[in-house]
Amino acid sequence: ILIISGIFSYMSTSKESFPEIVFPYFSVVTIYPGTSPEDMENLVTRPIEKQLKSINGIKHVDSKSLQDFSMIFIEFETGINDMVAQTDVKDAVDKANPELPNDLDRDPDLFELNFSEFPMLNINLSGNFSTEELNNYAEYLEEEIEKFTEVSRVDIRGVDEKEVKIMANPHEMEARQVNFEDIENAIIAENVTISGGNVLANGQRRAIRILGEFEDPYQLENIVVKNEDQNIIYLKDIARVSFDYKEKESYARLGENQVVMVDVIRRSGENLLILTEKVHEVLTKAKQEVFPSGLDVVITNDQSVQTKMMVNSLENNIISGVILVVLVLLFFLGTRNSMFVGLAIPLSMFITFNILSAFGITINMMVLFSLIMALGMLVDNGIVVVENVYRLMEEGMKPVEATKKGVGEVAMPVIASTATTLAAFLPMVFWP
Repeated sequence: ILIISGIFSYMSTSKESFPEIVFPYFSVVTIYPGTSPEDMENLVTRPIEKQLKSINGIKHVDSKSLQDFSMIFIEFETGINDMVAQTDVKDAVDKANPELPNDLDRDPDLFELNFSEFPMLNINLSGNFSTEELNNYAEYLEEEIEKFTEVSRVDIRGVDEKEVKIMANPHEMEARQVNFEDIENAIIAENVTISGGNVLANGQRRAIRILGEFEDPYQLENIVVKNEDQNIIYLKDIARVSFDYKEKESYARLGENQVVMVDVIRRSGENLLILTEKVHEVLTKAKQEVFPSGLDVVITNDQSVQTKMMVNSLENNIISGVILVVLVLLFFLGTRNSMFVGLAIPLSMFITFNILSAFGITINMMVLFSLIMALGMLVDNGIVVVENVYRLMEEGMKPVEATKKGVGEVAMPVIASTATTLAAFLPMVFWP
């Protein structure tokens, strides 16, 4: 039962490089264009800080007021509930809203520092292709990878969204007596899809929609901005329309070459190794069926490589430990005693995997390090107990009496040494 349940728990337990650490650390970001740092501090930062400092459990509050930008960092005491802290910060920001300027473009944004949001691997696409083509291949990967339940989200970096730019000519606008509000209202009125109700025809009631949204950005040029006394003014008469990328906000580089990067972010608590295998299967299929031959696909920051090395190291240590211990003790204590010590190692590990699975603890670097350290203790303790029993049997005691007395003599020293070591390493295992 221990062996079967231990193997099942080991195979089903999530594996990752590092344990998930939750820091009660938040930031409140407010954007107020056209505001100096001094005004930013007086109008935005201080009212929010005033409400934040009234929250219980806050360890430290720090803020920075820059041109058009305000950042407030909130650090809570260790041990506070993350969801409660986030709710308290949000409520404090809401209380400060009446004191903030009325012409803010949007409410302050709340961000949480979450290590699980870091990508588990990066897929870099490069080659003799345009940015649009690389972006299409990246979007294909994004669509395929996001189908996996282990994935939280997929981000594409190195490509910004496109936007329609209307560059008005102020001289033409003045000559035709047109202002910016006229242009804005004309575009809003034309680029709209509305419901036309429904109609009963031939015994069937059909919904009617009036499609008015633009499919081509250059259709904006034929919008009527103003019409007075049969004098029609089109948008193309006073402005130039273009469809291009937004101002550059993200860059992706591999070496010195520009790439389009696909970041795969794992869902909290999911198995890193299983997700990595699925991603590699998607890449293999894409290279064979979708990607052209000249497209270079490079994976970087793959956390599964280190995790596999650590898991393999644990397995090798357990197997080699059992073999070496049994072989060495075979020459000194006999077959039966050496097998007792050897069996203690895998059985103890299987029990450990059952406990880790029951508590929802993942197999990570901290856990593996502790297990490898415990492997040495298992061998030492087993040798001490068996050797003491073996000594009493050589002195003439019966096996049952020698076992009772031998274990009793070394029980407290063995328990004390093991407890001391556990006291040092348990906080590392249960740190999350």
